[in-house]
Amino acid sequence: MNRFKKFILNGLMLTAVSLMMRGIGVSFNVYISNKVGAEAMGLFTLISTVYSFAITVATSGINLAATRLVSEALGELSTAGIRINGGKTDSVRAVMKKCFSYALFFSIASALALFLFAPAISVRILKDERCISSLRLLAVTLPPIAVSSALSGYFTALRKVYKNALTQITEQFIKIAASAYLLTFFFGGGVESACVCVVLGGVIAEVLSFIVHTILYFAEKREPSENEKLLPNPRLIGSKLRGIALPVAFSAYLRSGLVTIEHILIPWGLERSGSSRALSLAAYGTVHSMVFPIVFFPSAILSSFAGLLVPEVAQANSEKKYTDIEKIVSNVFETALIFAIGTAGIMICFSYELGNIIYPGTDAGKYIKMIAPLIPVMYLDTAVDSMLKGLGEQVYSMGVNIVDSLLSVVLVVILLPAFGIDGYIMTVYFTEIVNATLSITRLLNVSKIKPYVVGRVVKPLVCVIIASSIIKYIAEFLPVSFPSMTFEAVVSISCTAALYLVFLFFCGSLKKRKIKKAVKLLTSK
Repeated sequence: MNRFKKFILNGLMLTAVSLMMRGIGVSFNVYISNKVGAEAMGLFTLISTVYSFAITVATSGINLAATRLVSEALGELSTAGIRINGGKTDSVRAVMKKCFSYALFFSIASALALFLFAPAISVRILKDERCISSLRLLAVTLPPIAVSSALSGYFTALRKVYKNALTQITEQFIKIAASAYLLTFFFGGGVESACVCVVLGGVIAEVLSFIVHTILYFAEKREPSENEKLLPNPRLIGSKLRGIALPVAFSAYLRSGLVTIEHILIPWGLERSGSSRALSLAAYGTVHSMVFPIVFFPSAILSSFAGLLVPEVAQANSEKKYTDIEKIVSNVFETALIFAIGTAGIMICFSYELGNIIYPGTDAGKYIKMIAPLIPVMYLDTAVDSMLKGLGEQVYSMGVNIVDSLLSVVLVVILLPAFGIDGYIMTVYFTEIVNATLSITRLLNVSKIKPYVVGRVVKPLVCVIIASSIIKYIAEFLPVSFPSMTFEAVVSISCTAALYLVFLFFCGSLKKRKIKKAVKLLTSK
């Protein structure tokens, strides 16, 4: 199987899995919000921000380090003419041993800190003692998450992403089943009880997911020992591991810490604008737990392929295939913008329909319409970050993310007391645009490609405006009846997407030559 075909098939599989998981996740959020209310969703989101920081410390850049080191080890063997059928060679096993040791060291330290300081964090920082039990439960998951992160990097480097997908599916279903069971039979009716039930369901899922990941790793076929001259020195592995992971880790600590501060300040800022604690948590929960999952739902298609770009770009870079890198970056730019601009147009056009169908009786539709114009910036930034990491620019990328987070904290303090939740939307716009501008400029300089704004931005924008306007007009003014609002929205969105692709083809944004070439590569052995 050629590399392009393998890349596409892995990407499609990850996309299918990711879309399914996100769909289940959104459905689960609907169930949770209906079961426990927006205030509990807000408190759970607040707890999750602290948990995210603890995960950042626990993993400390191990996923990227494992992906890069395993990809480089396989690249060196390929260059030396050694054919690999499986991937679990002595050099790769040596890399993974170091990765496991690194992951366990940081994750155990992070777990102990979260467990011991949970009361202080809850009372003094989150200003809500209802968080203590949940934080202590979450501490248990940190070592399994860190080791699973290393294993995920390993399977990504081997292009065996179906194993990561299998683990993610297992985790998601267990989490939903366990949380639903606990909420049904042990939910005491309060906000704290709701958070504990959802958190405990997640703990069970993370532990079982780790077990599945570990079984899949040890089930990998072990290759015969390669030439001893090619076996890496353990000290060299450790040095390279730290060289990749620690800069990312320290930058991630700072960024994640700033993000945590930002999210802690959001309810504070909303209260300062005149809202009560309960209403502030409800507004916070609506935007973060309801709206953002909808806005980012289609990005599963893009992010699945973006994650696979890291080993592809890293291997091309290590082999000094700069023409390949230029082609990859150019194609990703064009594809990402076409997809993201189309998604943004559809989201803007059908925002209230989506909000009313998924979260009836809430302001979700209004906030979807407000955030949707930013989708091209956010989606493209995801792909750009992956390519920068593959090119060894992870330190620069993390520096940009730190600037983003620092600006967010400052703007939340300034804007939220004055403008309420609208001030937070302004903050998201400003910081996302700054982040994307800095990242894209760096990638363009490193890869030497040209942006081609007219072909990659203007044409898709015009196409989606015309397509959505036509379908919206037909839906509103033609006497067509649908059995339900959901069915009408699905038909309208599908027709808009199809018409958008037709217009892209006729205006030259979708090129017949590239499509034929891709089909030929996919059908070849």
